[in-house]
Amino acid sequence: MENNEIELVRALTKTERDTITKFYGAFKMKQPEILDEICMPDWKDIPLAPGQKDGPKGLQEIMKYLFIVCPDIEIVIHDIFGTHDRAAVRASMEFTHVNEIMGIPPTHKKVSIALHEFHYLKDGKLTHTWHLEDWFGLLMKSRASAKDH
Repeated sequence: MENNEIELVRALTKTERDTITKFYGAFKMKQPEILDEICMPDWKDIPLAPGQKDGPKGLQEIMKYLFIVCPDIEIVIHDIFGTHDRAAVRASMEFTHVNEIMGIPPTHKKVSIALHEFHYLKDGKLTHTWHLEDWFGLLMKSRASAKDH
């Protein structure tokens, strides 16, 4: 880079922010097919859940399962920050724990699972998502709830 050239960091575009908002909104609206609009066909969900297929269709199946076991599921976005083509999201998955999930017995309480996700985008669509959910926190909350009874 020459001295007179300044490399600027570009902000997330409105389209990129809208894509991320739609991604999480698909949970509240119970519309997993939204992923077909906002994800590249070869989108990578990293890491895959046990038995999850690759691509948007794989997450759509997980979403359908979650809609059954967590009927009031919603993802609340707390922060979106990043640069053009890359975004980090701090969010929480909130639902009433009325059914067994991943072997964790229901507490019948409203719970909140922390989410930390990193998205790569190209042409306004998601190409990769790295995610971490605090399922261990749910396990610990359910054990504490069981001791209350």
